[in-house]
Amino acid sequence: MNIYLMLNLILFNMLSLDEGINAVKFARDIIDSHTTNEKPPLLKLGKTFDQELGVFVTIHTYPDHDLRGCIGIPQPVMQLKNAIMESAKSATRDPRFPPLDKNELDNIIIEVTILTKPELIKINNPKDYPLKIAIGKDGLIAEQGFNKGLLLPQVPVEQGWDKEEFLSHTCMKAGLFPDSWFDKNTKIYKFSGQIFTEIKPREEIKEKQLDGSDN
Repeated sequence: MNIYLMLNLILFNMLSLDEGINAVKFARDIIDSHTTNEKPPLLKLGKTFDQELGVFVTIHTYPDHDLRGCIGIPQPVMQLKNAIMESAKSATRDPRFPPLDKNELDNIIIEVTILTKPELIKINNPKDYPLKIAIGKDGLIAEQGFNKGLLLPQVPVEQGWDKEEFLSHTCMKAGLFPDSWFDKNTKIYKFSGQIFTEIKPREEIKEKQLDGSDN
């Protein structure tokens, strides 16, 4: 492995490809067993999964790749293995969709996003927010009072949004007006994500590389 990649993984407590593959397999096992009311098989997880890390588990339909569920724990408040377990179970009951049925299990793909700790973006003027955001690298959280919304780094890439659109949609996810990021009472946080996904149901798992362009 490249020495710089190794240092990056150590600094940000990220996962190797093998660990990422295990994360997706673990999420798949939890989703399958939770949906069928069966006991999940035992999957040996390494020490990395004992770290406290934020995570999101996303379910997409296959082959259409429509969103079917996406739930996570953004803050590093529990061990990664427990965070994946809770997120995977919750993703099968995402309130935006009907509960996942066992007949769908062979027609979905599972995606796991490991998160860095969210950091408050500090600016003097809200118009400077786009200067602090990189499409394809950063996920965002918008917060104002009790309202909070999060969008993962892959979302603006998949939707073709620029930075201003990304900020506006994150605000709307929080139940705020699209231009609420101009409000000084709104806090904007950013984080990075490492994404591992099934390519086809129950088949090859890869690390997803995002565009990273400066849109």
